[in-house]
Amino acid sequence: MTFSIYGLAVSRGVAIGRAVLVASGRVDVAHYFVAAHEVPDEIARVRAGRDAVVEEIQRLQGSISRMGPREAPTELAALLDVHLMLLQDEELERGVKHWITDRLYNAEWALTTQLEVISRQFDDMEDPYLRERKADMEQICERVLRAMKGTQTSVVPPVVRGGRKGHQQDLLLDDTVDVPLVLVAHDLSPADMLQFKQSVFAGFITDVGGKTSHTAIVARSMDIPAVVGARTCSQLVRQDDWVIIDGDAGVVIVDPSPIILAEYGFKQRQGELERGRLQRLLHTPAVTMDEERVQLLANIEMPDDAQTALQAGALGVGLFRSEFLFMGRQGKLPGEEEQYLAYRKAVEGMQGLPVTIRTVDVGADKPLDASVHDDAHLNPALGLRAIRWSLADPAMFQTQLRAILRAASHGKVRLLVPMLAHATEIRQTLAHIDHARAQLDSRCVPYGRVELGAMIEIPAAALSLPLFLKHFDFLSIGTNDLIQYTLAIDRADESVAHLYDPLHPAVLRLVADTIVQCRAQGKDVSVCGEMAGDTTFTRLLLGLGLRSFSMHPAQILSVKQEILRSDTRKLQEWAQRVRTADDPAAVLLEEGQS
Repeated sequence: MTFSIYGLAVSRGVAIGRAVLVASGRVDVAHYFVAAHEVPDEIARVRAGRDAVVEEIQRLQGSISRMGPREAPTELAALLDVHLMLLQDEELERGVKHWITDRLYNAEWALTTQLEVISRQFDDMEDPYLRERKADMEQICERVLRAMKGTQTSVVPPVVRGGRKGHQQDLLLDDTVDVPLVLVAHDLSPADMLQFKQSVFAGFITDVGGKTSHTAIVARSMDIPAVVGARTCSQLVRQDDWVIIDGDAGVVIVDPSPIILAEYGFKQRQGELERGRLQRLLHTPAVTMDEERVQLLANIEMPDDAQTALQAGALGVGLFRSEFLFMGRQGKLPGEEEQYLAYRKAVEGMQGLPVTIRTVDVGADKPLDASVHDDAHLNPALGLRAIRWSLADPAMFQTQLRAILRAASHGKVRLLVPMLAHATEIRQTLAHIDHARAQLDSRCVPYGRVELGAMIEIPAAALSLPLFLKHFDFLSIGTNDLIQYTLAIDRADESVAHLYDPLHPAVLRLVADTIVQCRAQGKDVSVCGEMAGDTTFTRLLLGLGLRSFSMHPAQILSVKQEILRSDTRKLQEWAQRVRTADDPAAVLLEEGQS
């Protein structure tokens, strides 16, 4: 039966494929694809985990048989019998083997996937006793997962083929060809997203998240459709269901009819044609109709993304999010040499174009590990994150600064510091940079000159611009956090997502004032937040005087198209009307219709 689920549209386009559910259980489960030659090893790992739990239960059974009824009630023995029976269930073993062999899931993922399939079968049972066995199945699978912990193998993202037959949709999508997959999860950490970035997924759906949550940001960087804040989507969608993601409307259509599939297939092809037309602008300079040259830069997460940035026509990297080098490492932070090689790879990959490296920005919605949750603080977004975290760990900060300075000997590097707000933080940061240089001098290690920049993402910083312009060579406006902190909302919380408003008069004033004051002092200023890559705001930012945009590579050509159609002389007066209006969105809409 076809039904629709509504969420937030965060990455445009249409994706059609089978659902891949990522379970969020009490045990932290890794989700990744394995190579075909690793399939026997993965199956053996599941069997070894199961056998270990079987032996444990059998030992318990032996102990119970030697106890009296007071020490070991008969119910306990019966429960162990049930657990043993479930562990040896053929459907469980057959299903896990299917997910590993046919879909190339890693062992843990295959086990949790089959658990979900069986759990739904229990839910459909009429007998209350049998329905309650679902909890027993969950317990024994959790015990197997714990037995398997620490034996995970390498990550290799192969092509995934196949899928179940029998649906009417199989008449339209032949099962003998590669089957597109869409990922469905309650939530995805930045580390998860980075893991899946190199995989085969055609789209993402999550129960939670906002338009600037990191799931949304990475989905846009991958240029694939995504819907977040879809509430109970991960509970309503079943493993392997056919799903349509409408990233333009924020709608997820489950088990679509052939007519709906055909309609969205046409829409999908239209989107591909539009992307093809944009490719013609690849080598066209970003110059407005009144001959104002605009710099289009790329946001990247990993060194290999530099190639993608060049292929998209970026004139440099405006934001290298270095924190992705630190994530998913179970607390083992990258050393100086590892970081240096990563930064050097990005710098050399940009072939002489500038690379802006932001110092590590973790905390709040970007924990170092997916399994680590900050439950000790009521609001982690206002706690120890970004530069505050770096200053609290001088050894870690010095290590990163030395690595960045060393990478600067291989090309043009700009060093960007996030979340500064206080004069004391600025002084401490500059002192750390000087100390890092002194350490390299003492070791006779070569390093290069870097331009120093600060993120403007806290209202206090935007209202203290003379202080920042005194100490820094350039400023970068991080609109995602600036909006969050100005409007006092959690940008990853779908329950307040409707309050996240880039066009709020207070936000526009802070952005406009930053641009004006930087240009007045001859300092470079860019916008590196999501506003930069959203064509809804391109003309407005041009009218406010912005001439440097940094965005995901996939968004560059769309923004360039808007720039080529713009005349900044005509936009200036209109942009000021938007900035000073009580309802900026209404004035913005007027321009779009004119």
